Amino acid sequence: MTGGLQRVEDDAPQRCSFCHRPAAGPCASCHRPVCGVCSTLTEGGVKVWAICLECDRKKGRSLLGPWASLLAWLLLPMIALAALTALLAWLTGR
Repeated sequence: MTGGLQRVEDDAPQRCSFCHRPAAGPCASCHRPVCGVCSTLTEGGVKVWAICLECDRKKGRSLLGPWASLLAWLLLPMIALAALTALLAWLTGR
């Protein structure tokens, strides 16, 4: 062993999944690492996210679908609980 620093494979910068340049970050949709050249910015959200060109081609730049699924995931159980509460109140006569 030498006295200098040794390179470990995890020390290398993460590479873009498409062109193998150093990645700038993950795609907001598929979470693969992408560089600035292979990504595009989203539209219609509070915060701007970068998505890969493949997700842009397949799904578009809008994040409306993920936001709608999040709202449905939050609201549907609340609506079901309200309906159950109303049913129980009706059955008990209160």
